[in-house]
Amino acid sequence: MTVPMTICRTLALLALSCLLPIGAAAAEGITVHDARDRDVVIDDPTRIVSIGGAITEILYALGFEDRIAGVDATSLYPPSVLREKPDVGYMRQLSPEGVLGLHPSLVLAVQGSGPKETMDVLEAAKVPLVLVPETFSEAGLVEKIRLVGHAMGADPRATCLATAVESDLAQLRTLRAKVTKPVRVMFVMSLLNGRALAAGHKTAADEIIQLAGGVNAIDGYDGYKPVNDEAIVAAKPDVVLSIDRGKDSLTSDAVFAHPAFALTPVATNKAFISMEGLYLLGFGPRTAAAARDLAVKLYPALAPEAASFKPAALTANCRQ
Repeated sequence: MTVPMTICRTLALLALSCLLPIGAAAAEGITVHDARDRDVVIDDPTRIVSIGGAITEILYALGFEDRIAGVDATSLYPPSVLREKPDVGYMRQLSPEGVLGLHPSLVLAVQGSGPKETMDVLEAAKVPLVLVPETFSEAGLVEKIRLVGHAMGADPRATCLATAVESDLAQLRTLRAKVTKPVRVMFVMSLLNGRALAAGHKTAADEIIQLAGGVNAIDGYDGYKPVNDEAIVAAKPDVVLSIDRGKDSLTSDAVFAHPAFALTPVATNKAFISMEGLYLLGFGPRTAAAARDLAVKLYPALAPEAASFKPAALTANCRQ
């Protein structure tokens, strides 16, 4: 009996598909709509350069650490990352040679990575470049997880992690509802020539302060800007919040000795908080846990309530 040619072709294609790796077949032709308002087609998410600590953290949480060819210097979690993976440099000071020299099949970069010249070269290269939106909000955090998971062809894993994070954010809202008198928090990155570099609105610091039940004492601008003594006094912060930057860290002694802060409740309260930078400002899977920890530092009376807050994102198995 003669087998029709169309059936032969069909059987051949089926046989070929059975020989392909399952992950590659599932991921082929994935389309991601990124922060540039563009569609990026991804055929091979098996060798990734991850630029942005939160992106790297998400990839590890989803079980894709073996696919990471390189990371940027902000990728500090898990702690073993920079020991295991090549470092392409700080996310805002990238060189195209450093990234493309790792021969990636996909570059996942958080929005704001640069400089522009490097990003232009990466975009022109024959490697898919996905700019992951950086929106500092609960919804933005969940969407970041879903987008990274989709780029990897792993929507079910991303749904698992996003659901865990949403549960944590719901617990955080319950904890935050216990706050009856919000404190005024000023996030200060550094003191340069006596001027405080402080966070306004539309920043990670602004959002984490709100998530923890505080109020940003800076209300007149967006982004990070230096503020003069008059602005510090007028802001009337109850607490100064900063991040641990090693030898470059802002210290409580420097804050309390500052002539403007000396005229605010900060000096009276001796209220200074410093936390690890990626944990506090990274807006990755651990953000709800970081906000919980900050809330307890701002409101010690919340400690008993916070003790029962066990972040699901830290224990969820979303790796398969």
